[in-house]
Amino acid sequence: MSGLFERLKADNTDAWRAYTQHEFVRRLADGSLPEAAFRRYLVQDYLFLIQFARAYALAAYKSETLADIRQASASLSNIAEREMTLHVTFCKGWGLSEADMQATPEARETMAYTRYVLERGMAGDLLDLHVALAPCLIGYAEIAKSIGTVAPNNPYRAWVEAYASDDYQAVAARELAALDDLMERRGGPGRFAGLSSTFGAATRLEADFWQMGLVA
Repeated sequence: MSGLFERLKADNTDAWRAYTQHEFVRRLADGSLPEAAFRRYLVQDYLFLIQFARAYALAAYKSETLADIRQASASLSNIAEREMTLHVTFCKGWGLSEADMQATPEARETMAYTRYVLERGMAGDLLDLHVALAPCLIGYAEIAKSIGTVAPNNPYRAWVEAYASDDYQAVAARELAALDDLMERRGGPGRFAGLSSTFGAATRLEADFWQMGLVA
């Protein structure tokens, strides 16, 4: 099987299925997700993105080439300047102000995954960090693409279309290429088992994040 990401998924099939086919995702796709659950998710996702911006700042620090620094910088800029702005605008439509979101405490599930990503980046190298980030960045693109066409009256249609968009799919494609490049430069025969463990843990934490949205 070609591609590091596909190998990681194949090695963590059950965890990946539990994440990408979670009840939260299924109900979001068919429009039956309770509004309260989606609002709870949106607030925590705002706080989540702040920590992911920090993770890409760490990626720049961990980089050893200008190309890697530029990629990390582009990802950081995309989150801080574009994705956060879109997120805030989107949340306003659901009656959520940025001030209110900033004042909301992080859920345990939010802290668990984001701090795990940062810890793997601090303890490991750039490849470890990108593998920990992959379930979120690439996973959202895969989830949105698998959902496909959403009914016009689905209240979550805009969310699905944002992650299914050509722009976001291109971001995910660049991350796939970056994983393969880093594996070629920094991997080795004994490296995969540790990376798979990181990927599996991050994927399970992503599923927990969906579950947080469902449970008040």
